Amino acid sequence: MNGTRAAMSTAAAFCEAGLAHFRDGRHLDARACYQQALGIDAEHSDAQHLMGLLFFRDRQYNDALQWIVRAIQRAPKPEYLASFATVLQQYGRCDEALNVLDQAIQLRPDDAELWRQRGDIFIQLARLDQALPSFQQALKLNPHHHDALYKSGIVLHKLGRNEEAIACLDLSDSLLPNHAPTLRTRAWVLYCLKRFEDSATDGQRAHQLDPQNAEICNNLGLSLRRLGRNDEALAWFDKAIELQPRFTDAFDNKLVALFHLHRFDEVFALSDRMTSLGLSSTVTEWNVSLVHLLTGNLEAGWRGHQTRLKLPSARHPQFQRPIWLGDEGIAGKTILVAADEGLGDTIHFVRYVPMLAERGARVILVVQDPLHRLMSTLSGASLCVPRSAMDTLPAFDLHCPISSLPLAFKTRLDTIPSGPYLPAPPDSLVQAWEDRLGPRTRLRVGLVWSGDPYHVNDETRSIPLRALSGILDVDASFVSLQKAPRPHDAAVLRERSDVIDLTADLTDFTDTAALIACLDLVITVDTSVAHLAGALGRPTWILLPWTPDYRWLLDRADSPWYPSVRLFRQTETREFGSVLDRVWDELRVLAAAFGH
Repeated sequence: MNGTRAAMSTAAAFCEAGLAHFRDGRHLDARACYQQALGIDAEHSDAQHLMGLLFFRDRQYNDALQWIVRAIQRAPKPEYLASFATVLQQYGRCDEALNVLDQAIQLRPDDAELWRQRGDIFIQLARLDQALPSFQQALKLNPHHHDALYKSGIVLHKLGRNEEAIACLDLSDSLLPNHAPTLRTRAWVLYCLKRFEDSATDGQRAHQLDPQNAEICNNLGLSLRRLGRNDEALAWFDKAIELQPRFTDAFDNKLVALFHLHRFDEVFALSDRMTSLGLSSTVTEWNVSLVHLLTGNLEAGWRGHQTRLKLPSARHPQFQRPIWLGDEGIAGKTILVAADEGLGDTIHFVRYVPMLAERGARVILVVQDPLHRLMSTLSGASLCVPRSAMDTLPAFDLHCPISSLPLAFKTRLDTIPSGPYLPAPPDSLVQAWEDRLGPRTRLRVGLVWSGDPYHVNDETRSIPLRALSGILDVDASFVSLQKAPRPHDAAVLRERSDVIDLTADLTDFTDTAALIACLDLVITVDTSVAHLAGALGRPTWILLPWTPDYRWLLDRADSPWYPSVRLFRQTETREFGSVLDRVWDELRVLAAAFGH
């Protein structure tokens, strides 16, 4: 006992005891020890610093700053400077914090924790490209620094380097297997990499560790939805809303899940509930408009379709001239019509350009560069400009985004302008493809099996080439129209001598249109080639998911937009196997009849 009293007779001893109390969460005992230390030596820098940390913990930042500055004035140790930087961060004085921390690093450059803190400050400053080297230096000094690994994963993800992010988060998880933030982050990065099964697995683990986290529930629902498990996803969105009753994203995601389940009345009811709660957003309006369009209520659908121009993904440039939506005469006016969605959308809606010219307007048409040559001779367009040359536009009076034209023309199901409307490709190009394809001894069938891999519904509308192999035994000549096949599809294509692949020479949509003119039939998933073939009036079979793009409507095998198109739809089973079986049956009959 006497030895203990002797040991506690110095300021250093009281500091050491107080620090032990502090680390164990006994903060009142810690404060008592620090006060004892300062009673022995009022200028004891460790005691001053530790008092500052106590005040910081109690969110008394001014007092914390005063104590820590006193300690630094006495002895500018790296740990004191690091604490000073932490308090400055709390005040949002990050540039000052960075300068202070750099002084600490100069004194102790081999301290991984100081480099980790430096990375944190750069994150707070939103200077992610500078945060990453700090975390990497921390890991160089201490490869097992969990926080540096975890935060490197976050920064790499935000920089769009998701594969590298996963590598860091995997290491982080191996070091600390049950760290819910690591699992939550990795689940989201896996989602962004379209590894939805793995994302759902991590999401489940994260939820078990942090069951009150609404974000985890919402993200788990998203992964399940992308796996087509919409009923399960709904339960997770409901759980997220239960935990966070004003979680707008969870409401919107629930609405989308209901949409994919074709529970349309519930979509409208949920939208009304969101409006009453003040939670309805542009995304909500957009999704509701898609329900209206898909179910044939075009009047309400086109109005809501305008909200696409307010979405974060909007591509339409801002123009100074007024927008035209059909409410005024345009005779004698010059109107700019610019593409504002994807290539297929441009092909689909360019049908309205001749109708503008019929009203007496001079039309300047702006399209994506790969469509420019094809659209340059479009009826009704006085001038066609590629998007890359928009800075050279002539003067115009009005403008209309191309996807707003059906709203401007008040299009209903019975007034859709249909029939071929694209200019025929040059005869010389068609003949060149004919020469390369050789004698026409069998039915010629063009194939497209995947669309844009970055499309939000890619996993429901694209199929692997190997899945088409069942129809390739039909007695026909198959021609690939698939640009930029994915690696696994490219490998299959190289193995197939029964699919002619000339796509390396398809430089734009004019070349593709000329090749399609040589074919008897195009079989395609829902992508731009489907619109191209339909707009050229070529026989086209489109393979559709259970919940298709709105323009294909529901429960019909034809399209009011394209008379030459037939639609082969998934059933509620949501698989393409049975769809391709139906295609095989009908294609076999068509091929057998060829030449007769």
